[in-house]
Amino acid sequence: MRAMSIAPPVNFNLSVTLNQADGPLGIIRAQGADAVKFLQGQLTQDVALLGLSEARLAAWCSAKGRMLASFIVFKNTHEDILLLCSPSVLPATLKRLQMFVMRAQCKLIDATAQFVVQGVMQVETLPVGAATGLASRALSSMALGRNGDDITVQLPPGAVPGQRIARSLLVRPVVAGDEPIAAASSDALAAWQYAEVTSGIAPITAPISEAFVPQMLNYESTGGVNFKKGCYPGQEVVARSQFRGTLKRRGYIISSDAPLAAGQELFDSRDTEQPCGTVAYAAQQPGTTPARPWLAIASMQTSAADSPGLLASAQGPAVQLQALPYVLLDDI
Repeated sequence: MRAMSIAPPVNFNLSVTLNQADGPLGIIRAQGADAVKFLQGQLTQDVALLGLSEARLAAWCSAKGRMLASFIVFKNTHEDILLLCSPSVLPATLKRLQMFVMRAQCKLIDATAQFVVQGVMQVETLPVGAATGLASRALSSMALGRNGDDITVQLPPGAVPGQRIARSLLVRPVVAGDEPIAAASSDALAAWQYAEVTSGIAPITAPISEAFVPQMLNYESTGGVNFKKGCYPGQEVVARSQFRGTLKRRGYIISSDAPLAAGQELFDSRDTEQPCGTVAYAAQQPGTTPARPWLAIASMQTSAADSPGLLASAQGPAVQLQALPYVLLDDI
């Protein structure tokens, strides 16, 4: 794989509000005596075993095993669970989840305005030749710390050549008298989303909702699927994809000098009649220089990973494959 070229250094040492209007995070809140039981029957993650000192990645799937939404999920208390997701899928997800609550003692609400969520990043410079990759099992559980009502979640790190980007979320409840959630600068949001791409974990947003089973974006390798828990929508399809034969589509990081966008189809120069992949999440390198590359997480056919020419459309321009910052699991 070609090494990623980063033009002038990007400032990844920052703090940015993520649940502002038009920000990349929203919050669904599940409260009640049956909240854990209800979510246990809906998500790919084992919510029942989720401790108060950890957060995990999870997905909510259709009956066909396609991801409708993805979450960072953690417990405020054993009867109060927060699900952080893309605002672009939040309204439809909330409405559809509420249809399945029925008689369960579980209240689901849009709690985006009840909290302030800040993303904090800090760059660690690595020694020359040091590997940036992590063992996948190290990503399966995200450490969670508490300071009164404030919660800090340590996210899987991002990585660029020579640097590891530590990322965390600070979640604090809004209290009476607080100022309205302040708008973050576009540069800070762009840096956060670019670093998110370098983590190799794509959130499900509206353009790709119901497009992929979890393994197509490596969710089984980043702790987003528990294969030992009970039933949930699409479980049979997800399990069959894992245990019956080789996975034919995987998540990859790609770069291009041309714009990339979620939902965009990718092509293999050896066969431009049919797309070989789809962009799941993309961001342009922050900065002010004209030539700033784009970086994206894409779901592609594994056979295309060896292509001498990946293309952003049937006619080009070229796309380069980059290294993932984690190791894909070959067992569960």
